[in-house]
Amino acid sequence: MNNQRDAVSKLVFELSKLPGIGEKTATRLAYYILKQDRSYSEALSEAILKAKLTIGLCSRCFTFTELSVCRICSDESRTRHTICVVERPSDVFSIEQSGAFKGIYHVLHGVLSPLDGIGPEELKIRELLARLRESDSGTETHDPIQEIILGTNPSVEGEATALYLTRLIKPRGIRVTQLAYGIPVGGMLEYSDRQTIGKALENRMELKYDRPNRPGQEIAR
Repeated sequence: MNNQRDAVSKLVFELSKLPGIGEKTATRLAYYILKQDRSYSEALSEAILKAKLTIGLCSRCFTFTELSVCRICSDESRTRHTICVVERPSDVFSIEQSGAFKGIYHVLHGVLSPLDGIGPEELKIRELLARLRESDSGTETHDPIQEIILGTNPSVEGEATALYLTRLIKPRGIRVTQLAYGIPVGGMLEYSDRQTIGKALENRMELKYDRPNRPGQEIAR
């Protein structure tokens, strides 16, 4: 019985590490899994392992993909002169579900958070600036980048990240806009419905560049 209890506790503990899953929900999920046929557990384990082994980051936008370049970046019908910058790959999925955006993306993989030790070097900001340089130099075969839509979440960290990026990008003469506040302050893009995301894109606001970063705050442009 102790071994059984330990195995169940271990399963509950691992499930509770998932975002948005507390101990009670993890317990319900654990007992649901245990009630299923063995084939279900094997299929679930195989799906998780396969995803972990085969899915990596797109070499262009850094969303999750099984290919070196994701299907969105490879799609020639997408509008190349507009990039939507988001915090995480799940945000790309949420915006795509809305059907309101036909441009391309750039995933930062986080937001600036000095208290957590996350600065510009820990995010995909340098890679974003490299894409802008490629556009400026004409090395890209597509239209020059004309607009950056900042799709960071309306949190303190998300707003700070948006401001930091605006100060880096605006001097290049590129239009910088931000999703409108159809998304509530403190809310998360990945939990918003299609209509809310669509309206936030449609009513996006242009951000103004006020002053340069203080010395030592910028990363290489």
